[in-house]
Amino acid sequence: MDNRTEIQIAVAKINKYATSESGDTVEIVERPHGGLSVVVADGQSSGKSAKAISNLVVNKAISLLAEGVRDGAAARATHDYLHTWRGGKVSAELIIVSIDMVSRSLVISRNARCPTLLRTAGGFCWLDEPSSAVGIYRYTKPSIHERPLLAGEAIIAFTDGVWSAGAVRDQRLDLPALLAAVDPLGIAPAEPVADAVLNAALELDHGRPHDDATVLVVKLLTQGVPDPVRRLHMSFPI
Repeated sequence: MDNRTEIQIAVAKINKYATSESGDTVEIVERPHGGLSVVVADGQSSGKSAKAISNLVVNKAISLLAEGVRDGAAARATHDYLHTWRGGKVSAELIIVSIDMVSRSLVISRNARCPTLLRTAGGFCWLDEPSSAVGIYRYTKPSIHERPLLAGEAIIAFTDGVWSAGAVRDQRLDLPALLAAVDPLGIAPAEPVADAVLNAALELDHGRPHDDATVLVVKLLTQGVPDPVRRLHMSFPI
């Protein structure tokens, strides 16, 4: 990866229909030795109880990552914390996507039923090794995939509200086909890609999502002119 490569992160999320609060939580933290980690948690059930769980899980993972704990160890410790706190009675799905500048690698850690989609120059690849949510089974561990930072690659991660969109009508989002249509060359910015995925999921649920839905897109894009400024943008309806 050369110094003209820009890492873009975008998140698009929405509550379950007729629910005032999302049970999904997303946070970004800078890694102490360089790079960033994005943590996504989907708390069991929905509404305020799910939000309390996902907040707890994300805050624990973020604090560990900020202290320099490696991703796999942070995921395991977060599981142990939730398991101890609630006696193995509640769960949360946990995804950590990191840009590690020490190893110059992209690290995807999953404790989730939902797979994660990797886009490379050669096409699409599902990261779908079976993994359990944190909080329930004592010896739960994450599924971890690590690869070099390569310009032109992207990670698309999401929660159940996207993966199961349309399921009540026996429909399913064809994510590779959607991405090939909205971003055929793989060079579109991360934000419109995340929006396109969430909008497609909403269309399958006729605008009434059956679960909290979150999309995370991490892209490594080649830029013609290096720009040293880091930027973070958020839009938050109230």
